[in-house]
Amino acid sequence: MLTARNNELITRTGPGTPMGDYLRRFWIPALTSHELPQPDCAPLRVKLLGEALVAFRTTSGLVGLIKENCPHRGASLFFGRNEDYGLRCVYHGWKFNTTGACIDMPSEPTESNFKTKVHATTYPTLERGGFVWTYMGPPELTPEFPQYEWTLVPDGHVMASRRIQHCNYLQAVEGGIDSAHVPFLHGVLDPQQRQAPSRKYLYGDLAPRLMVEPTDYGFAYGAQRDAEADSYYWRFTPFMLPFFTVIPGFAPPDEPQEPENLTYSGHGWVPLDDESCWMFTYSWNTGRPLREGEGHPAHYVDLLPGTLTPAASAANDYFLDRSVQRNATYTGIENGSLQDAAIQESMGAVFDRTQEHLGTTDRAIIALRNLYLEAVREVMEGGEPALPQREGAFRVRSVSAVLNRSVSFEQGREAMNLI
Repeated sequence: MLTARNNELITRTGPGTPMGDYLRRFWIPALTSHELPQPDCAPLRVKLLGEALVAFRTTSGLVGLIKENCPHRGASLFFGRNEDYGLRCVYHGWKFNTTGACIDMPSEPTESNFKTKVHATTYPTLERGGFVWTYMGPPELTPEFPQYEWTLVPDGHVMASRRIQHCNYLQAVEGGIDSAHVPFLHGVLDPQQRQAPSRKYLYGDLAPRLMVEPTDYGFAYGAQRDAEADSYYWRFTPFMLPFFTVIPGFAPPDEPQEPENLTYSGHGWVPLDDESCWMFTYSWNTGRPLREGEGHPAHYVDLLPGTLTPAASAANDYFLDRSVQRNATYTGIENGSLQDAAIQESMGAVFDRTQEHLGTTDRAIIALRNLYLEAVREVMEGGEPALPQREGAFRVRSVSAVLNRSVSFEQGREAMNLI
C-alpha cells in the first residue's frame, strides 16, 4: 500500500504539482491527427494535466496548442476563427499564431505596437504515429522526440485513437501493467476456447511469477507461467516512460505468426485532470498496412455521438449482461477494453491506496510507484529527474514465448529489444 501523502504525490498532476512537473518533462500525446482533419478546420478543446487548451490546424497544416482563455479578457478561443495562419478571438479580433505571438490586433490604433507586448501561452507540437504530441515543460529542457516503434512505421501501418476514462490516470496505468488479471477480467468460460494457443497457458497457471528489472526506458517485467514439463510460458512487457505499455503482437489465425506479420498494440494514459484521463491506443504492423478490423478492441468502443465518451458507462453498468457472465465470459461486459475501464472506474475517481493489500503478482505496480516517487522527490528537491538519454531507448516490444526452463528472465527479455 501507499501512504496517503505518497498517494497524493503521484496522483495529482495539475500545474505546479511535483508529479505534474515531472510528466511535463516528456513529449505526451494530446489528440489524434484525424481530429483536426484539414487546414483551417474548426478548433478543438483539449484538456491536459489540468490545463484547458485549444488545438487548431493552421493554413499551412501545422497544429497549434494554445491556452483556451484569450490573453485580452479571458474569452474562450474555442469560439475563435481559424483563418489565414492563426486563430482569431471573436471577442475583439485579436489573432494568435502557433507560437502564441499576437499577429493582429485590429481593436487598437494602427500606430500602436501593443500587439508585440502580448503573448498567449502555447505549447510546441509534433505529429507522429497518428497522434499530435506536445511538450509542456521548460523550453530549455525540451527532449528529443522518443523513438516509440509505432511512431516510426509508414502511414497506413498504424491506427491511433483516444477516448476518455473517468478515473485517475494511475489506476489505468496500473491496470495496463498487471499480467495477473488477464485470465480473470478478460476470461472466457468455454473449455475449448481456454485451450486456444493464445490462452491455454494463462488458464493453466493462474498465479504467474513476476520479475522486474529497471531499464533506461522505464522497466521490463516478465510474467512466468508453467507450460510443458521442460518449459515456461513467458510474457515480457515494457513499461515505457512516462505512461506507455505494449502488448504482444498477433497475426490472423490463418497466417504465420512471424515477427514481420504481427500487429502490436498498446496504450498510454494521459491525465486530463486528477479525476479523469485520456486513453490513447495505438496499433501497428511493421511489415504491411493494417487491415480493416485489425488492432486493439479499444479502437472499436462505441462512443456517444460527437464525443470521446464511451456509450457503455457506470450509469448503465457498462451494459453488463449477467446471462453472458454466467455462461460465457468472466465479466459479462462485451469489449475487453471496457472490461478494464469498468473495473478501474469502479475504484473511484482517485483510489485511496492506504486501503489496499498487495500480493506477489503486484511487483510491477510496486516498481511503477517507486519509479514515480523517486522522480517526484527529485523534482521536489529542486533537481531534474533522470530521463531516457540513449537514442533508441524506447525501441522495444512486448513478447510472449514458450522457453526452456533453463532460459533466465534476463536472457528471455532480450527478444524485446529492436536494436
